[in-house]
Amino acid sequence: MTDEKKQALTAICRNTRRRIIDMLYAAQSGHPGGSLSCVEILVMLYFEHMQLRPQTPHWPDRDRLFLSKGHAAPALYAVLAERGFFSLDLLRTLRKPDSLLQGHPNASLTPGVDITSGPLGLGLSFAVGSCLAARLSKKDYMNYVILGDGELQEGIIWEAVMSAAKYRCDHLVAIVDWNGVQLDGTNDEIMPLGDIKEKFSASGWRVLSCDGHDVSALDQALCQARLGDGRPNVIFARTVKGKGVSFMENTNLWHGKVLDEAAHQQAVREIEGGALA
Repeated sequence: MTDEKKQALTAICRNTRRRIIDMLYAAQSGHPGGSLSCVEILVMLYFEHMQLRPQTPHWPDRDRLFLSKGHAAPALYAVLAERGFFSLDLLRTLRKPDSLLQGHPNASLTPGVDITSGPLGLGLSFAVGSCLAARLSKKDYMNYVILGDGELQEGIIWEAVMSAAKYRCDHLVAIVDWNGVQLDGTNDEIMPLGDIKEKFSASGWRVLSCDGHDVSALDQALCQARLGDGRPNVIFARTVKGKGVSFMENTNLWHGKVLDEAAHQQAVREIEGGALA
């Protein structure tokens, strides 16, 4: 990746973070911490790796993105708007009555949304089904799913892990937003999962790791995940919950906390003045 390309993508990430903060402040509800942690993941997918036609959101041959951690919808909406699926002006309507942008993604309502999500744990099973549907239809599209690391505590995740390996879903890329924090505390405090990478590897997955806020590292990992050797792929993207806003980083307190005017102004100053990788 050239320095010029990296700078352009980093600028998109910074703009996305600013929009997330503005949207949540205007809505006076939502989930800042987990939205800020997955920004680079979404930007790299929508601007570098996914085959899309924003003016034709339901193009049959498009790559699919399943945001299983649906509470991070503000990040998805900001990226979809930047990519041209709908007007940036629509972002100010987040969580308003009759808005196309509700608190969790709605595939029947919002252009560019491929799965209605909210209840955690469902996205990976959905992605496995989409892989098998592509195979039956003789399509070659990729299926990406973004999982929260706390979400891996859900039992249905492990049924999908086994199924993906059994059916050799090599057009499946799961990306774990690995920030180590969930609603009530750290993941290890709530429900330790042990060597989570080894669990995926032992189940037959290709396991990759990268810095989830480094666009170059994400680019390399996503390229490796397309090798297509019969194994499903998982990328553990190490991230920071609340990335870019100092008082939100690495704490569960801002999982779903409302921003007041002072918090909004400080967050904007830090994002606009920050040097995010």
